[in-house]
Amino acid sequence: MPVQDEDDIGARIKAQRRLARLTQRELAARMPYSYSLLNQVECGRRTATIAFISAVARALRIDVRTLTGPPAVSDSPPGRRAILAPIREALDLYDLGPADALTCRSATALVAETDRLCQQVRATHLRQASQDLPGLIIELTHTAWSKPSTPVWQALASAYRTASDIALKVGYLDLARLALDRMAWAAERASDPCLAAIRQYKRALLYKAGDTHGTGQRLIAAGQRLIGEETSREALAVSGQLHLGASALAARSEDQAAVETHLAAARALADRVGGEAGEIHWLSFGHRNTDLHDFGAAVAMRQYDDALGKAQKIKLSASTVTSRRARFLVDRALVEMETGHLETALKHVAEARRAAPEQVRHYPGTRETISGLVHLSRRTPDSLGYMARWIGL
Repeated sequence: MPVQDEDDIGARIKAQRRLARLTQRELAARMPYSYSLLNQVECGRRTATIAFISAVARALRIDVRTLTGPPAVSDSPPGRRAILAPIREALDLYDLGPADALTCRSATALVAETDRLCQQVRATHLRQASQDLPGLIIELTHTAWSKPSTPVWQALASAYRTASDIALKVGYLDLARLALDRMAWAAERASDPCLAAIRQYKRALLYKAGDTHGTGQRLIAAGQRLIGEETSREALAVSGQLHLGASALAARSEDQAAVETHLAAARALADRVGGEAGEIHWLSFGHRNTDLHDFGAAVAMRQYDDALGKAQKIKLSASTVTSRRARFLVDRALVEMETGHLETALKHVAEARRAAPEQVRHYPGTRETISGLVHLSRRTPDSLGYMARWIGL
């Protein structure tokens, strides 16, 4: 009896065989099936039967579901769901008014805590930030209703943004969108157009390739309209970040001209902002961020030789936030793999894991790179086998 997704089954058998450091002939010798059949299954020319898959699993000493089930990394571990559930509940309190008998910290302390958690997320301390965030949102919501002020509403909007960032980094897009809706609600009450524009930027980045209606670019344009003709350093940095977001969306659509247009606009704004504006809504907008987006656009458009040249020119300073450094290292690893530098690719993805394990494990580029390295390597080194098990390959 054949199973579904034969090509995928063949690829998984090949990956698990290489992780076990076996050639096709060595694996076939452990099974009651021929080398020729194994070769054809791995190449997708023959259908794998349930009996054949079971024999492979026994020979490799793995669970059959490793070959037939969905990739483990796409599962939702109960522990992760349990951590995010309190955030979801805190987001649901937005319109219930002040809570009875709730003792809260001062507005100044709450604003400082909001900044601290945003910084934790950028440092990729996702688990700790996830644990601290629900209580902060509850206190800010109560204070915003009982003692409303612009700083408190701004802090609440920022806390909602942090909730969205955490949800997005671990793959919960529905929760990320819900948090951004709450961010819009708080930003409107703060009368803060820059926060509202950042919310549109964050919404836009949730759109991937295949956005046939250009919704992502429309959201970017809506964010720019919120900024209007404002020329403060804050507004210029937010406008520049919107252009970087637009370049990323254009790259996903392989629109080279639009990528270049938006990157040029971002560079002009970076000149006016001066330096890296990390203090402005934690955006770190500036020339370095623009260079990173230039590199990222080349990766997204699969221009790997060009991307490698750009990556080699980028020198990240010690002040570069951990989340951005880790993303660059994973993308660099993918580029190195695609240009034939397998050992260098593994080195970069391992460095990314050391820098930000909570983020890197869930980043799609990590799985793409490690899977590619497993398929391309003649023999799987211990370090690659360890990384493959770590992501659930």
